[in-house]
Amino acid sequence: MLTWAYPDFVAAGLVLALALLLLGRHWRRAGRAGRALGTRARHRGWKLAPRLLAGLGLLAAALGPSLGVSQRPVRTAGKDVWLLVDVSRSMDAPDVAPTRLLRAQAELEELVAQFPADRLGVVVFGAEAVVQCPLTYDQAAVQVFIRTLRTSLLPAGPTTLREPLELVLKRLGPTAGTPRATALVLVSDGEDFGENLEPVLREMARAGARVYTVGVGTAKGSKIPQPGGGYLRDGKGQVVESRLREAPLLQLAAQTGGQYVELSNQQNGFEPLLRLLRNMPGVAEQVRTVAVADNRYRYPLAAALLLLALDVVLTLTIIKP
Repeated sequence: MLTWAYPDFVAAGLVLALALLLLGRHWRRAGRAGRALGTRARHRGWKLAPRLLAGLGLLAAALGPSLGVSQRPVRTAGKDVWLLVDVSRSMDAPDVAPTRLLRAQAELEELVAQFPADRLGVVVFGAEAVVQCPLTYDQAAVQVFIRTLRTSLLPAGPTTLREPLELVLKRLGPTAGTPRATALVLVSDGEDFGENLEPVLREMARAGARVYTVGVGTAKGSKIPQPGGGYLRDGKGQVVESRLREAPLLQLAAQTGGQYVELSNQQNGFEPLLRLLRNMPGVAEQVRTVAVADNRYRYPLAAALLLLALDVVLTLTIIKP
């Protein structure tokens, strides 16, 4: 069955109409010149047919006619990228405009768009950790989950960095075939009230997963606005001031072979982070065979070029009556 790789027949029709218009204009001008020389139309009319056929051949080649299918081997290779996003109340701090979380969301959307051939997943964490989106090739689905991130997704409580790492570790259990390369992008202001990170970092290093950390916030920090007005207060009634804490984020990156970058109003660490993730090699999983439509554009293109060559080689001899 004949199909077309680029079935834009409206554009093709416009091009054909324009070509016929120009050819008609050329025929009239050539007719006036021929009459001035005393020649007849039939002496030059035979060249019109190959020119028309050459134009149709070029147009058909541009539309990409496909006939039949062929089996081709495709090697799949890629990596898994987990996006671990802090959604604790401190991410509402506006020291990074408009807020830490909203700025991180915008950058994460850009990041996801750069990895269409890799699996991505989303984990949100605060006082606990939850898989918001399992690993998937569906880039659009990941974007939807990122856009819905809010600090109200999880119950309020002290933030722990250990919970999301352990959650991902469980997903890195033994799998059939060659293990995939895994990267974790942890986006947080670094506030950690959990347990010692050393055991989970050793497990992460043994699993071969790299943790890239993004510190969102400033050393000066800011107050955390409440949805109903005013600022967040601690148990003693004091206004809470949240600051970026780099130490745990630096530790996570250093002990797993990753890297720490900063996201603030003055510095965007996502640009070097993207380069690091792109340069991280994926692991070949398998070679599979897929059916691919055979594009036969070469045949009408070759015929058109041959007709144009004949049009150039075969000259018109003017014979006066």
